Amino acid sequence: MKKIFMFLAVMGLMTFTAQYASAQDGDSLATADSSELVAFEPVDAAAPVEEAPAEAPMHQEIKRLFIEGGAGFMATIIACLVFGLAVAIERIIYLNLASTNTEKLLKKVEDALNNGGVEAAKDVCRNTRGPVASIFYQGLLRYDKGVEEVEKSITSYGSVQMGQLEGGLSWVTLFIAIAPMLGFMGTVIGMIQAFDEIQRAGDISPTLVAGGMKVALITTVGGLIVAIILQILYNYLIAKVDGIVLSMEDASISLVDMIVKYQNK
Repeated sequence: MKKIFMFLAVMGLMTFTAQYASAQDGDSLATADSSELVAFEPVDAAAPVEEAPAEAPMHQEIKRLFIEGGAGFMATIIACLVFGLAVAIERIIYLNLASTNTEKLLKKVEDALNNGGVEAAKDVCRNTRGPVASIFYQGLLRYDKGVEEVEKSITSYGSVQMGQLEGGLSWVTLFIAIAPMLGFMGTVIGMIQAFDEIQRAGDISPTLVAGGMKVALITTVGGLIVAIILQILYNYLIAKVDGIVLSMEDASISLVDMIVKYQNK
């Protein structure tokens, strides 16, 4: 349920941002038109007039390229970016919440074992957030069955926690693979359409060929940009998962040693 809520929250935030940017674009255009009407003054015909090319804002250029690339394919590429970012952001939030100071947790569990026994150590793990504390709790539940059962429980539940940490990453890899494929497909279809126009015209016009190739290549650029962004986030998530898993393994070994030491008292 938390994953669904995070996903919907990210999607709503991105939709609100897109609508706000569009509204800002319309307001800026209206302001520009009104300012032109107010600031209009007669110009001396004899004076030399130098017209500097106006540079469009970046978001207007993105809109123009989006339209020129074809709304169908560009919309699917943007959808890959939106859904990929939503899953990646949800995973980043989840992994940051799953991170635990293992040294501090081990110190608390050791003090609880020495002062209050196994039940006190369970309470510490139960009140601590993160997969490491959950693994500790599962191991302490089987304390009375021996160290071997504790080790088996830690290993089994560690695999479960690792699967939860890696959950959703397959969707990110899917969007990484699909985005450039959609871009290449749009390029091929755009080139086919350009050759159809050349065939109908009966002549190879440089303008016609250049226009068709430009429209076709925009989709490829869009797909590659989306794949690059998601690939960076995916590598970050993998590194984060590896760090958490490594801390889980080290802490689990320390817990087993702690339990053996407690039993030999």
